[in-house]
Parts: sequence; C-alpha cells; structure tokens
Amino acid sequence: MIKDLGDFQTPLHLAQTVVECLGPIGKVWPRVLEPTCGRGSFIEALISSEVPPAEIQGIEIQDSHWEVARQIAERPSQTHVILRKANLFDLDLRQDLKWNTFGPLLVIGNPPWITNSELGAIGSQNVPRKSNLKGLRGIDALTGSSNFDIAEFIWLKLIRELGKEQPTIALLCKTSVARSVLKFAYSARLPVVKASIRRLDAKKWFGAAVDACLFCMSLGSGKHRYEAEVYPNLHASIPESVFGIVHNQPIADMDAYKESAFADGICPMTWRQGIKHDAASVMELTRRSGSYRNKIGEIVNVEEQYIYPLVKSSDLFHDSCKTPRLSVIVTQRILGMDTRQLQWVAPRLWDYLCSHAKMFEKRRSSIYRNQPAFALFGIGDYSFSQYKVAIAGLYKTARFRAIGPVAGKPVLLDDTCYLLACASPEQAALLVSLLNNPLCLNFLSSMVFWDSKRPVTKNLLQRINLRAILDRANKDTLLSSMNTELERLGASPIQEKGGSNPSWEELLFQHAPKEEGFVEFLFK
Repeated sequence: MIKDLGDFQTPLHLAQTVVECLGPIGKVWPRVLEPTCGRGSFIEALISSEVPPAEIQGIEIQDSHWEVARQIAERPSQTHVILRKANLFDLDLRQDLKWNTFGPLLVIGNPPWITNSELGAIGSQNVPRKSNLKGLRGIDALTGSSNFDIAEFIWLKLIRELGKEQPTIALLCKTSVARSVLKFAYSARLPVVKASIRRLDAKKWFGAAVDACLFCMSLGSGKHRYEAEVYPNLHASIPESVFGIVHNQPIADMDAYKESAFADGICPMTWRQGIKHDAASVMELTRRSGSYRNKIGEIVNVEEQYIYPLVKSSDLFHDSCKTPRLSVIVTQRILGMDTRQLQWVAPRLWDYLCSHAKMFEKRRSSIYRNQPAFALFGIGDYSFSQYKVAIAGLYKTARFRAIGPVAGKPVLLDDTCYLLACASPEQAALLVSLLNNPLCLNFLSSMVFWDSKRPVTKNLLQRINLRAILDRANKDTLLSSMNTELERLGASPIQEKGGSNPSWEELLFQHAPKEEGFVEFLFK
C-alpha cells in the first residue's frame, strides 16, 4: 500500500462482484465514471461484464497505476474508455469531463482509505483544498470532529459537482464514511431517492481491520429518502436493518428505534468526558512497596493530595473500579487554572513536573495551546464528585457502572470514559439502574454503531431521556437493582433507611456538591 495515497487496490474478483451486484450496468447506466481508477480493476470488470456501458471515464494520479489501467483501457471492446492522468482534487467535474455519450451516470470505485490528519502527519501533498462543507468549528475542530476521511471528501465533491446529473454513486468505503455522507445529505437536503449499505469483509480483501462496505446512493427527482438498507454482504437480498437519520441524528436500526423512541430526548444531567493529559509516562502512577512509580520506572515523591485513583475504559468495562491499578497526578481543579502557584503550595510536585517539561512540550493536541504549563483537559468540579456513574466509550457492549470513593478520595476516569457526577450513593444507584434497564439499553442499541472506533459518544448519551425511562420502569425492579448497587458501593440499602420508597424525582435531580480539600485557595 502506498501510504501517501491511502492506496488499497481493488482485486479484480471483488470489482467483478461489485459490478454483478449492481446489475446489468449498460442497461441502466450508459456512462460510468471512476474518480480514482488505480490499476483499472473496475474498468476491466465493467468492459468484460455481460452488458457493459457505452462509455467509461477514469481518473488516476499515479503514473504506474495509470499505465496499467491504460493497457486495460486499450483492449478491444465495445466500450469507449477515456483515462485522465490527474489529481481528482484539481478537477472541476462539472467542466472538465467531456462525455461522448448521453444518459444516466454511474460513479463507481474505491477511493483512498485514509484521513486528512493522517496525510498531514506524514507531510503528504495529496490533500484536498480546505473546504469547510460541514461548517465545523470550535471545540469540534480542536478535538477531532473536523478530521475526515479523504473518501468522505471525494463523496461530497462528487455530490456537489455532479448533482445535476442525478447520478448513482457506488463506492467501496468505511461504513463510518457512508453514515457521515448520508447524514450530510440529510442536513443539506440533497435529493437522495435511494441508498444501500452492503457490508464488506475488508480483512479478506484488503487485510484491513476496518468495517467497510459498498455504499450506493442515487440522486434524483423522486421523493427524498434519507435511509439506507443494510445488507450483511454483497450477495444478500434481504436487509438486516435500516440505517436512517432522525432529527439530524444517525439511527443504526430504524425499526428498533421506533420501539424505543420515547427515550430519545435530552438527559437532565450533563455527561462529561474523563481527564485528558497526553503524558501517561509522567502523569500515571502505580504503587509498589509503598511508593509511587511512573511508567518510566522512577519513584515519584510528590504531595499526596495531588494524586487520585484512576480508572480507564478497560478497568471500567471489567468492573475493576474498587481497587484501581493506577493513580493520576492532577495539576488543576478547573480548566485553564493557573498552575504556577504549584511551585509554592506543592514544591515537590512542581519540581517533578519541571523535570519532565519536555514530555509536556511534545503534546501535539491543539487543546493545550495557550494553556498553562502542565495543563489538563476534561477537568472540573464534576471530576471530584465522590460518586459517579460511568461507561467505557471504546467497547462494543454498553455497561454502566456506579463508582464510589477509594480510600476517601474520588476516583477519576480517563478520557475514554464518560461520566455523570452524582450527589449521593443513592443517586448513583438510581442512575446506574435506569441506564442498565432494558428500556435504556434497547434505545442505545438502536442508536449505536458498534463498528465505530468509539461506539458510545457524549452526544449519544446526552440524548437519553432518563425521566421518560423512570416513568416506564418497573419500580419494584428498580428498587431491587438500586439496593444491589448500594451494597456494591458500601452504602446502606434504601429499605433500611425508613422503610418507604424514595422520591424518584428528587433523587434523579439531586445536584452533586462541590468537593473540598484540594488547597482551595488555588481555585478561587
């Protein structure tokens, strides 16, 4: 693979299978465009198909690939093939394509499987001109939402420049790209009349551990439909689910969503992401023989009040929260807090941090730009709540956990986790019982794309209407679950505190108190 170009060449057999899947090409589409034709597998599959198109145009940037494709294009056939050696990003497809044939247009192919940030990281010049088609800004841009696959940019370019042709576009791509494109089509009210996603074994065909598909989308003048039938493979005739967009949000399974749509709303509490520092070798500690050690192997002797128990996604998922294996150094109480005062109130910590200043200077994320030395992200009063409910964002199963203090200190979570700060163990028990209730889990299952790198996101969690779930939940079952959770937290069961059921609404809307004891004058 040529990394600079995200180059996964399509095996001929796969190209032939895709062409067969789309049907007799020439009967439906006399014109076919392949925007990144590579070594010509799709061109060969098209011209050798049962009903080939009348005309094919291909575009390729690499000389060696173009030469192989040219030899295929020059074979005797009934199809007129035109190859252009050019960078797709430099072309305006509205003006630069000169067709000799009229009729419906099919766009087919396998665009690069690489992101713009990956191209930037390797210093590639093969990057599209910056075009903020989606209007991303602010924190989304800083934390990665403005990062996109080059294939996604190509999709949007094809739609924008060929939209008047009312084409059918069928490209191999990551399923995440397919979802993003359909969501964009919904937001922009593009005239999508039909779409489908056919899952592809990327490991088999490309040796790539990524969820991929053949995404097919037709633009036209009929009724707009922002849904895509999802098929398990290229040959299946019956879809396994229907992906769609509701209120500008992606839905993994429309049928399942309709059964649990009552839970779709606004969470009455704010979900937070855990702490982020990007300096694990210095900031994360283990305790051995009574001493803290960092990941470099050094003994760390700093003020104890700045060290907190730390739980990561794997610990959270496997329920290893009572005895955290890690601790973390905390330099700030709130985002942007001036850390210079540490040199007076915590001189050992300040000396330790300064001795590893180069590690912090290497942090590449722009969230640390113009921030105090040794700054953190994802930190606030919520981080120090004694009780929390949390979920690991990286796992393929939704498991919510209630977390209590360890040795009198609140447990912090890393940035792969999401949390709700709780005012009491009873509130934590109620929240985790509601979140693990089938009413909630069924709703999440209809929404979550488990093939994503981070299936569970803050945006998704913020849509859980806990009040609606509370209204429908069986209260006896809920109370039993709460008492089980309270026992795990080392708190007394509710029935031992007076014998009456709790005020569900009061518990749900308790406010977490601010914690003391972190050299408070620093944070005024």
